[in-house]
Amino acid sequence: MGIQFAGPACCAPSGPVFPLSRMPWYAPIARDMMHPPLRILTRSLVLLALLAPLAGCVSSNTGERHARIERARALLGTRATYCRAPRTADARVDVDRLVAELVELRANTYSFCIHNYATDWDDLKLILPRAREKGIRIWASLVPPSESPPRTRHYSEPFRLDYQRWAVEFAKLSLQETNLVAWSIDDFTHNLKTPYTPEYVRQMLEASRQINPKLAFVPCCYFPGIIKPGFVTNYCPLLDGILFPYRHESAGANLKDPDLVESEIKQLKALAGPDFPIILDIYATAHSRLGATTPEYVEQAMIAGHRAADGVMIYCHQDPEKNPEKYQIIKRLFALWSEEKGRGLRK
Repeated sequence: MGIQFAGPACCAPSGPVFPLSRMPWYAPIARDMMHPPLRILTRSLVLLALLAPLAGCVSSNTGERHARIERARALLGTRATYCRAPRTADARVDVDRLVAELVELRANTYSFCIHNYATDWDDLKLILPRAREKGIRIWASLVPPSESPPRTRHYSEPFRLDYQRWAVEFAKLSLQETNLVAWSIDDFTHNLKTPYTPEYVRQMLEASRQINPKLAFVPCCYFPGIIKPGFVTNYCPLLDGILFPYRHESAGANLKDPDLVESEIKQLKALAGPDFPIILDIYATAHSRLGATTPEYVEQAMIAGHRAADGVMIYCHQDPEKNPEKYQIIKRLFALWSEEKGRGLRK
């Protein structure tokens, strides 16, 4: 029998594989006529030719695993607020105030929504260096087609619904501003039929990761969409984590009862895997249909989320003057958690 290739199928040499005994140069007469050094050299060259595809595959897989670990590392231990940055009179982001409040809250991450203002893309570029000075990591969040015209008044500008372009531009920006560690799309699971098919998402993320393999993609996914058959199989291998807005949807949607936070996260971990990052998203701002939350609800949901999830994000960033009670709860718990060791990103 000739040499058999026993490596992974993805690494198998392309084209036909012939046993060595059938290769012309290995005919007995030619073999006997070879000088020993030449025979050793020839066999070595053949062995290298067979092993080269395997080595390339191993290197590629190792690189991909390392990059995925790096992307996950930027998510673990997230203490974040989300959207609703303070604005100046001209509707631009008040960067000084935003960063000062994040520092006061002991937040280590902020997710900036690119949606309601045409200047948001420019403001993101102003936020990034100032946040980096304080050790704060940034996510950028887009709206999906279901939250864009004609259903709403505004697109995410300037690239609108071209999410493949957004993926590339975020990757380019993250090379310049290294604290841009992740990007997200709101209501991702409401838009899976179009445009976010698995193939579309795969192409989108391949383009991004060719530029910066360390930039994470963490879309907003709701409980009913995650547990729907096929989601984990088709999407979780592509995603770096899930931003999970808790709404008690396993037993009737509401923003009154935080008792199922841990139960729902455990269900999602059972589906996606224990090491798959889940960042809990807690409503501190009222929902259009489910109404407002109380300070007590926010506190209980945060505590439960901290026990079960890989990070906690507060929707939305709270104004310390308009919502002092919730702001102080977030500040107290973030400060407490910032002193813990061994739960990923803490500084």
